[in-house]
Amino acid sequence: MKPQCTVHLAGGVVRNPLVRLAQPASLDLMAGEHIAIVGPNGAGKSLLVDMITGKYPLREGELTYDFSPSTTKNVYDNIKYIAFRDTYGSADANYYYQQRWNAHDQDEAPEVRELLGEIKDEALKKQLFELFQIEPMLDKKIILLSSGELRKFQLTKTLLTAPRILIMDNPFIGLDAATRDLLFKVLDGLTSFSSLQIVLVLSMLDDIPSFITHVMPVEHLVVREKMEREAYLQRFRAQDVPQVYDDLQRRILDLPYEHAEYESEEVVKLNKVSIRYGDRTILKDLDWTVKRGQKWALGGENGSGKSTLLSLVCADNPQSYACDISLFGRKRGSGESIWEIKKHIGYVSPEMHRAYLKNLPAIEIVASGLHDSIGLYKRPKETEMAVCEWWMDIFGIAALKDKPFLQLSSGEQRLALLARAFVKDPELLILDEPLHGLDTYNRRKVKKIIEAYGLRKNKTLIMVTHYENELPAIISDRLYLKRH
Repeated sequence: MKPQCTVHLAGGVVRNPLVRLAQPASLDLMAGEHIAIVGPNGAGKSLLVDMITGKYPLREGELTYDFSPSTTKNVYDNIKYIAFRDTYGSADANYYYQQRWNAHDQDEAPEVRELLGEIKDEALKKQLFELFQIEPMLDKKIILLSSGELRKFQLTKTLLTAPRILIMDNPFIGLDAATRDLLFKVLDGLTSFSSLQIVLVLSMLDDIPSFITHVMPVEHLVVREKMEREAYLQRFRAQDVPQVYDDLQRRILDLPYEHAEYESEEVVKLNKVSIRYGDRTILKDLDWTVKRGQKWALGGENGSGKSTLLSLVCADNPQSYACDISLFGRKRGSGESIWEIKKHIGYVSPEMHRAYLKNLPAIEIVASGLHDSIGLYKRPKETEMAVCEWWMDIFGIAALKDKPFLQLSSGEQRLALLARAFVKDPELLILDEPLHGLDTYNRRKVKKIIEAYGLRKNKTLIMVTHYENELPAIISDRLYLKRH
């Protein structure tokens, strides 16, 4: 009897040249296999997934499916794809960057219970609700969920449809260690007791979960041969030569200081700050002082208020006016404009990435950081454009400067948003999950960039990550938030 081939793609070339790989692609997903599609940022991983799901019609080659034992034959019912961009599901199109902090704009937003809809399979529901602790989230507005809570909601909603193939784009990013372990156990469990097949799209080339049986490398828009997991990892370790970034760091350390510095010794001072949404307390009586030149690691489990805290510091949260907060030695609400504060701050976060739906050339996205606009409202001067190009070169994306932002891979978009955060040489750098979705090499590189930047005179850093090994060596202080 011939072994079952769930997805068979042979010599596939899509019609649309804008989303085409460099060579015809072939892939066989055999029943019982769980594969990881891996490759560096911009390698073409998402383009391969779009072929597998039939998103783009083929010009040549063939694509066939055998979803048995599933009773339905259509692709929509059998293949579910959770992508990084879709964290807000169908609400995404109407989502804007500060919406999460603006209570009066949340009335229209649906609640989690509403979005989950009626659930027929009680046993599956009970299992998933327990695993992901969904009960406490049911009456919350979808836009009030933290990025980690959103991931749990999304997985629950998708798994309740009992798909035959579940494709997930970087599912572990943005999750605290406990939730990562939980998700790992869930996926591991799912592989063992049902006909569900899991396909992970990963930019971490050195970290392939143990329930994965095979790896499909994608490099330079070419799909390589499928390999067994262990063989792939051995090959990767044998070929992995850590790079030295001394020259790159030297370039950053040698940057001239363009701006007049602020004089205050205290960059951020929070005095008994509390933030509540309805009956939910996010921050309670928080005292925190960040002094000039300090490098803080901000930690805490998903939903503990890290992003909310940063939104106060960045002047994005309207509740900051009602709190006792001083920034750069000036009390909030004492007459300074939001733009005067933002002039000194460089910022990147998952929220910002999600809200960035502008299809401008990448260099204009970077340039928007000079004047803190989400789109580019001021034409940058020639000298400013040169600075943008310099930072794009530092982050390794100089060649992409004219490419429309939405045509970049999500990892390349993240590098552009990082360049945007650095471009005005800010005194305070706020990096919320900066290495989200970056491949192994870019993570190492960006960590070194952050490190070099922080070694410059009087630069202050606040960085959030759920991975201890992502923190640069310069970290001097730590704040860990607990959920209330």
